[in-house]
Amino acid sequence: MNRSIVIWGAGGHANVVIDAVRCAGQYQVEALVDDVGVVAAPEAHGIRIVRNFDQLRRIRADGVDRLHVAIGACAARARIAEQAQALGFALVELRHPAAIVSPRAEVAAGAFLAAGSIVGPSARVGTGVIVNTRASVDHDCEVYAWSHIAPGATLGGRVVVGRETWIGIGACVREGIRIGARVMVGAGAVVLRDIPDETVAYGVPARAIRNGE
Repeated sequence: MNRSIVIWGAGGHANVVIDAVRCAGQYQVEALVDDVGVVAAPEAHGIRIVRNFDQLRRIRADGVDRLHVAIGACAARARIAEQAQALGFALVELRHPAAIVSPRAEVAAGAFLAAGSIVGPSARVGTGVIVNTRASVDHDCEVYAWSHIAPGATLGGRVVVGRETWIGIGACVREGIRIGARVMVGAGAVVLRDIPDETVAYGVPARAIRNGE
């Protein structure tokens, strides 16, 4: 069986993902896709860098059919995943061996669980979600597709996080809170109330500002 994968992304988050892949030893990274000229660090990994769709199509034609989108920005990650799937790639869930995941949790395709992350029992982590370094998703939480739980962020039990939402570094969300789609929660925020869709929220306690205004 071909255990090669392609990683789409070449910035800092891709660096973290590459490290997780190598620590886990499950896959071999065939190539990195850098179609925007980022290349923050991956050249040091000795991995081939792909610059355009023609090169990517050739890799797919050679039998590599697994891909992980290693880009932190939520909406961009979702858009790129659609492009990759249109080329015939299947999205792969990746996790660092130091991630702690309950056997009763559900983790969808394309998700990434970083070192020290925790996913509790009956939690559901959606397609393409990032649970970053030392972030915690407690019991019965539901994190919808393409959201990003940043390093050190903590979700109490039964928290719901909508699609393409960013929970900032070190943020804390009280149990039972519902956070809408395309929300940005600031670093270090303490969320004690529900937050509606397309809102920026920050502070202690967090204060919601509609449409970022």
